[in-house]
Amino acid sequence: MRERQRTEVLRSLLAERGFLSIADVMAATGVSAASARRDASRLAQAGLAMRIHGGIHAVEAVGAEPSSQETLATRPFVDSQTTNVEAKRAIARQAVELCADGDAVIINGGTTTFQMAQFLRGRRLKVLTNSYPLAELLIHETENRVALPGGEVYRVQKLIVAPFDDDAIQHYWARLMFMSALAISPHGVIEGDPLIARAERKLLARADKLVVLADGSKFAPRGSLVVCPLSRIGALITDSAAPPEALAMLREAGVETIVVDADAVATEAA
Repeated sequence: MRERQRTEVLRSLLAERGFLSIADVMAATGVSAASARRDASRLAQAGLAMRIHGGIHAVEAVGAEPSSQETLATRPFVDSQTTNVEAKRAIARQAVELCADGDAVIINGGTTTFQMAQFLRGRRLKVLTNSYPLAELLIHETENRVALPGGEVYRVQKLIVAPFDDDAIQHYWARLMFMSALAISPHGVIEGDPLIARAERKLLARADKLVVLADGSKFAPRGSLVVCPLSRIGALITDSAAPPEALAMLREAGVETIVVDADAVATEAA
C-alpha cells in the first residue's frame, strides 16, 4: 500500500474511532512497527492527528491543536466525565460504603473513582491517589488525609504517573484499592496505555483488596493491556446496565459483584 493510500485509510479510521494505536496502524496498512510510527508522525506533522504515547488521536477527539507534547492513549478526563454520570455516582457511593474511618485506601485516577469525592465528605481516611483533581477536592472539602505519588503530570487525563519503581508509594500499604478501568474482559482488568497499566500494577501491589468500579459500558471489548486477572479482583461494583453475560462471566470467575441502581440514586439526589 502506497503512502497516500495509507494516509487515507488512517484518516478514515481516525474519524471513526478517534484513536489508533501503533498496532492498529500496522493492522490497517500492513506495514512494520517502524513504518507505522513514521506514518503516525507524518499525520501529526501534517496537522491531521495528535501524536501521543502509543499511537495517534484525531485532533477533534482531544479538542486541541496538534502538539509535540505526548499524552496517554486514553480518553481525556473531561470527555469521560460527562458520560454515564448517574451510574458513576451510584457506583462511587457504594464504593465509599465499603470504607471505615481510619482506613488507608488507594484511589486510582478515573472519572468513576473521582465521583467518590462527594461521598467522602465527613469521612476520615488516609487516601493515596494519583488523580490530582480528586486530591484537590479531598484536601479542600474533606477531613481525609491525602498523599500523592511522585511522577509526571499528564494534564489531559489529570493523572500523576510515576516512572520510577522505587518511589514513595513503596512505603504505603492500603486495606482497599479502588480502581476504574478502560474495560473488563474474561482476561481481567483492561487498559489501553502501557504507562497507565504499569502505574496501576504498582499501586495494586500496595493493597490487600482490589475493588473495581465499572459502569455497564465497560464490558464492551476495547484495549489490549491486562492490568490484572479477574482472580485479583476482590469486588466489582457496576450498575444495572451491565449485560447479563458480563455478570455471568464475573460469577463464573468467582468475583463478588455488587449491582447498584443508578436511577434510585438520581431520584434521591433530586
